Amino acid sequence: MSVPPRPVAAIVPAAGSGERLGAGVPKAMALLGGEPVLAHAVRGLVAEPRVGLVVLACPDGLEASMAAVAAEVAGGVPVVAVTGGATRAGSVRRALDVVPETFAVVLVHDAARCLVPMEVVAAVVDAVLDGASAVVPGLPVVDTIRAVDADGRSRTLDRATLRAVQTPQGFPAAVLRRAHGAGDPGATDDAGMVEALGLPVTLVPGHPRAFKVTTPLDLLLAEALVAGQED
Repeated sequence: MSVPPRPVAAIVPAAGSGERLGAGVPKAMALLGGEPVLAHAVRGLVAEPRVGLVVLACPDGLEASMAAVAAEVAGGVPVVAVTGGATRAGSVRRALDVVPETFAVVLVHDAARCLVPMEVVAAVVDAVLDGASAVVPGLPVVDTIRAVDADGRSRTLDRATLRAVQTPQGFPAAVLRRAHGAGDPGATDDAGMVEALGLPVTLVPGHPRAFKVTTPLDLLLAEALVAGQED
């Protein structure tokens, strides 16, 4: 079966307030290397040539300005902006509602993971097109992790079996629509919503650069990486 040249729509939930970042603006609009975080995130997505649409879920009132930021770096890939929901799942659902049925694959990518390398995006798309029902990039956990019981007792988990999940997460469009139709509106992870349908989740290798910019320290690290690219 032939695959259209740009069968992938990328949803970018970007409606977060960014309070922990402390930038005084929504996180996606915080400056990184002189550009909004959102610009870096969108540029990384459209570097994958199969991405043919970007849909942003934005804070109310910032749809036009965020769409303009994204369009400037999207290289001609169409950009659509919608008002985000009260939760992350609600934002993804609103964005998914405007993705045309012609797109076979949907990526969901946190704007805060703004430095994800293109090879990670490509690996996710490849796995979905190869038949996976849900794909997430992940990295081995390097810290010792302890699980805490309800009574306060804790135990060490085997970190060899653990992975730290990143984005973009990728899905056949029909599967993601089904998951959001049946899933928990408070869910924070789309792959978990697909897993709740009884479908497997495939892991592909993540990358250290796909970390999430959440705190001022994260932003400092991202600034150093962007400055290194420009040298």
